[in-house]
Amino acid sequence: MPLGANKAAIMGVAGVSTADVVLLNTTNITSDTGGVTWDNTIITSTYAEYLIKVYNFEGSTDNTQLVGQFSIDNGSNWNVASTTSYFTASHTESGTGALSYQTGYDHAQATSWLYLSYIVGGAGDESCVISMKLFNPSSSTYVKHFIVEGQQYDGNSNASVNNFVGGYANTTTAVNAMHLKAASGNIGNGKFKIWGVK
Repeated sequence: MPLGANKAAIMGVAGVSTADVVLLNTTNITSDTGGVTWDNTIITSTYAEYLIKVYNFEGSTDNTQLVGQFSIDNGSNWNVASTTSYFTASHTESGTGALSYQTGYDHAQATSWLYLSYIVGGAGDESCVISMKLFNPSSSTYVKHFIVEGQQYDGNSNASVNNFVGGYANTTTAVNAMHLKAASGNIGNGKFKIWGVK
């Protein structure tokens, strides 16, 4: 049976470039880099949803986080107020599990950088992956909702940590840029991809 229009639904977005799901940018980082920016040439009114994937993010410093922020002026400022919730499910290599709300990682109308990952260790085998959805960033009526799920190796406790973030950028002005960076130091390694979904 040919996949046709069902290709994205069956196989996910990886490698899909159709009229409805379009890979817009891939950024590969292999040495210390300040961050990744997608500006108004990428985030436009063409798409109602953006899918963002991060593969094997590592910071240049030990025990950092992947953070992000939005802009309504094409990156002149990264200070859009957001409100979020943040919780983690973790399981250590020794067998201890926990489900926790992370009060230090959430936002209540904060303009600071949004935590997209939990703690990522700096050893060679430690990294995180992220899947994020940003909905209707060009709307001039509604706030801009987003959902993030991440998975990382927490080197502090030798644990698998699955993090879940949900929230909204509290602006009715179009969001036209996004920046990702390490909370401390630089991005040492990672692949960053963004798709547009009509």
